[in-house]
Amino acid sequence: GRKAELQTLNKLLRKKSASLVVVRGRRRIGKSRLIEEFAKDKKFYSFTGIPPTPQTTAQSERNNFMQQLNVQTSMPEVVVDDWSKIFLLLTNQIKDHVQIIILFDEISWLGSKDPDFLGKLKTAWDLYFKKNNNLILVLCGSASAWIEKNILSSTGFLGRVSRRVTLQELHLNECNQFWPANDHISNYEKFKVLSVIGGIPRYLEEIQPHLSAEENITDLCFTSSGILANEFEELFTDLFSKRSVIYKHIVSILTFGRRELKEICHKLAVSRSGLISEYLEDLLRAGFISRDFTWDLKSGKDARLSHFRLRDNYLRFYLKYIEPKKSQIDRNSFSLSSLGNLRGWSSIMGLQFENLVLNNREKIKELLSLNVSDVISDNPFFQRRTKRILGVQIDYMIQTKYNCLYICEIKFSQNPIGYGIIKEVSEKLQRLAYPKGYSCRAVLIHVNGVSDAVLESDFFANIIDFGDLLR
Repeated sequence: GRKAELQTLNKLLRKKSASLVVVRGRRRIGKSRLIEEFAKDKKFYSFTGIPPTPQTTAQSERNNFMQQLNVQTSMPEVVVDDWSKIFLLLTNQIKDHVQIIILFDEISWLGSKDPDFLGKLKTAWDLYFKKNNNLILVLCGSASAWIEKNILSSTGFLGRVSRRVTLQELHLNECNQFWPANDHISNYEKFKVLSVIGGIPRYLEEIQPHLSAEENITDLCFTSSGILANEFEELFTDLFSKRSVIYKHIVSILTFGRRELKEICHKLAVSRSGLISEYLEDLLRAGFISRDFTWDLKSGKDARLSHFRLRDNYLRFYLKYIEPKKSQIDRNSFSLSSLGNLRGWSSIMGLQFENLVLNNREKIKELLSLNVSDVISDNPFFQRRTKRILGVQIDYMIQTKYNCLYICEIKFSQNPIGYGIIKEVSEKLQRLAYPKGYSCRAVLIHVNGVSDAVLESDFFANIIDFGDLLR
C-alpha cells in the first residue's frame, strides 16, 4: 500500500530546494514505516522522542536525541544542553551534495518538556536545513491535534511546510494482501477479522492466516499478552494524557451509533461549548471519529446538519467487548468460541461493516463506474423530519452532476439477505425528498450473500459483494 503517499514524497526529490514535510495519523497506522520505505535507498537519519512521564525532563529528551545522533554518525558522545547546539551538530553531519532524509518521529514528545524547542527548530530550519537543496526534513507524530496547533497553524512555520500527509487506514484490497494469495479463506472469515482491527497495518501484521477468525481474535484481544488487550489505554494515555478520560467518554457515547453534537453534550451532561468542540476536533484529527455532513441536493453544498461517527473499528470492539471482560482477560480465563455468541454482535458488526465500506468509498465509486470528477457529493445522508417531509437516513449516498442519486444500503447479515430488504429500501426512497427530474438508483452492499429472490427482482441497480472490495 501507500503508493499514493510514496508518489507524493518522491515528487519532492525532483525539487531544487529543501522540503519540510509533516506526516500525521493515528498510532500504529504506519507513519514511520512509510518514511523508512521512502528513504530506503537514500541517506537517512531517524530520531524519536521519549514517551513523556513525570520523570522525563527536557535534558533527558536532549540526551536521548544525542545518543541516537552518536549511533548514526559515530560522533563522540557529548552532553548538550541546548537544542540550537544539537541542530547545529546535526547540520554539520550532513553533506549538501547527497540526497538525505531526516525524520523527527513523535515530534510532540521531543519538544514536550522544552517550551523553546519549536522556536529553535524553526530557527534551525531557516539558518541551516533549508539551505541544503538535497534535504527533506520530516516531522512525524500521532498527536495530530498538537501538530495542527503547534506546527501547521503556527505563525512560526507559516509558508515553510512543503507537504502535509495524513495517513488513513489501508484500503481493503491492501488489507487482503496480509492473507496468502492462494488461500481458500472465505471473504466472510476475513471480514470477521477486519471488523475488529480495520485497516490498521500494525494490527494486520499480527494476523496468522492458518488460524480461524475466532482464534486470531482470541489471541489478539482476549489473552493477557494480546497486543489489543491493553492497546486502548496505552493509545489514549499517550495521545491525551490526563484528559484521556473525557475523550474515552466521548468515544463510548459513539459506540452504539452516530450522534449529533447536542446528543453528545446531553450524554456528557455539559452545555455546548468551544471546549467540547475542541475535544471532538482532537478525536477527528486523530482519526478515531468522523463527522458526516448531510448536504442540500439542489446546491450540492454541505448543510448544517451533521453527525459524529466512531470510525475506528478497534475502539468500538474494545469498548463493547474487551473492556467489560478485562479482569477475566488478565487472568486468561475468557474464551471465545464464536463471535456470534457475543452479546449484540449482529448490530455492532453492522456498524463495523459500515465503517469498512465508508473508509473504502473510492472503491465503491469504481465498482459503480463513476468518474470522481462527476461526483458532487457523497456521504451518509440524513433528512430531518418536518411538517412537510418525513425523516430518512441513507447509509451512503452519492450525488452526480447528471442529477442521479445512488442510494447505497450497507447491510450486514450472518445469512443471505432476504426479500425484505426491498421493502426496507423502497420505504427510504419514498421518504427521500429529492428535486424533480432526478433519478434514484438503489445499491445493495452486503457481506454474506443475497437470496435468489433479491437477485431476480431487479430492484437494485447494483449489488456489491464485500469480496469485490477486497480485490
